[in-house]
Amino acid sequence: MKEKTTIVWFRRDLRIHDNPALWEAVQRGVVLPVFIWEDCMSEQATSWWLHQSLAQLEQTLQKLGSRLILRQGSSLVVLKEILRETNADALYFTQRYEPTISDEDKQIKQALREYVEVRSFHAHLLFEPNSILTQQQQPYKVFTPFWKQSRRRDVTVPLPSPGKIPTFQGNVETVSLEELGLLPKVKWYNKFSSYWTPGENGAMLRWKEFAEGRLDGYSTKRDFPFSSHASGLSPHLAWGELSPRWIWHNLKEISDISENQEHVEAFLRQLVWRDFAYCQLQYFPRITNSPLRAEFLSFPWEEDEEAFKQWKQGQTGYPFVDAGMRELWETGWMHNRVRMIASSFLVKHLLIPWKKGANWFEETLLDMDIANNTMGWQWVAGCGFDASPYFRVFNPITQGEKFDRNGDYIRRWVPELEGLPSEYIHRPWTAPQQVLQAAGIELGNTYPLPIIDHLYARERALNAYQMIKK
Repeated sequence: MKEKTTIVWFRRDLRIHDNPALWEAVQRGVVLPVFIWEDCMSEQATSWWLHQSLAQLEQTLQKLGSRLILRQGSSLVVLKEILRETNADALYFTQRYEPTISDEDKQIKQALREYVEVRSFHAHLLFEPNSILTQQQQPYKVFTPFWKQSRRRDVTVPLPSPGKIPTFQGNVETVSLEELGLLPKVKWYNKFSSYWTPGENGAMLRWKEFAEGRLDGYSTKRDFPFSSHASGLSPHLAWGELSPRWIWHNLKEISDISENQEHVEAFLRQLVWRDFAYCQLQYFPRITNSPLRAEFLSFPWEEDEEAFKQWKQGQTGYPFVDAGMRELWETGWMHNRVRMIASSFLVKHLLIPWKKGANWFEETLLDMDIANNTMGWQWVAGCGFDASPYFRVFNPITQGEKFDRNGDYIRRWVPELEGLPSEYIHRPWTAPQQVLQAAGIELGNTYPLPIIDHLYARERALNAYQMIKK
């Protein structure tokens, strides 16, 4: 009797725990884990993360008696090749919900189902994007009712990790991880390893540190970038190294035996927000390039390349914004509150199109997730459904004073301002000359003057908004 062999196609599910495609393949018989790299974009921060995560997955699979086959090329072409080489009779994989990838997956299913069993599994989110709808069977456009509906639903209990993986014994062509060429040619990513440990083991360790420490106080302290109460789990979730369903049930256990309910609920909202972003993306796939609110198609954006460059480099003259942009370049991540302020500054103070900011984040964020990134930028630009009102123009000075009162976050990422007293660190241009001299600061030289006046920028943004309303 022929032995059943299943190809498990890994993508953004780089984990062993709660991986239905892997688990069901193990129950079925012999397993052949495969990863295919067909993206030619290796100059993004996420390519560094993927390289490290795949290395970790290879090691984990080896410990379970298996191996990871690495290939390059078109997914459909490569899968056909491997099916032909191995005589495998099934292909299992985790569903993805990005519009273009979802369309490709449908084509792959259609092309291969005639020859082998093809199954896809839901595991990247808490709920499938089309499962939480209004009474009219329409997608929610506002988060709060989506959140309330989700809390009435049961989240699927996560699957355990297989103890051993029955391995395909034949020869299968593979390339080395280095041959995939994932690491960017410019070595700006070398510093990331000082801040992150990609892979499932690193994800579990970071979760343990968060759940046993920073979770306590999360709801009240997560908005303060120097408090270290952010979870830091977003890159692990983006690459599927940590199951959101596993987190959900783990948090439920924590809340049952502790007084952390308020903080648990606050974190659960972040997981559901991620689902909400994917629901929006599935029903409105155009949002990656176009505003959800049609009136913003005629918004009078500016094309100021010099200002855009200064924003990217953290040289705007607004310390709280600059600290965030420099944190991003240094670590591949930016605190969520600061993301909001820095993004708002680009689209409302500088009137630079939100899509340009979204593209920069796509290049530099280790937790890059197309649904989250798109909805975040549409939210801050005011052109999404559940968005910050456009007329809400964040003041980067008062926001800094509110969430980084003593300037500790600024001092970490903008060291040229380290010597400034707290009363001036959010607005160094107001400091007396002798204070600047004592701190070794020469405005316009060692640190830039503001590239735009806040009050002028606010008035200009509001005028632009009135134009599209008319």
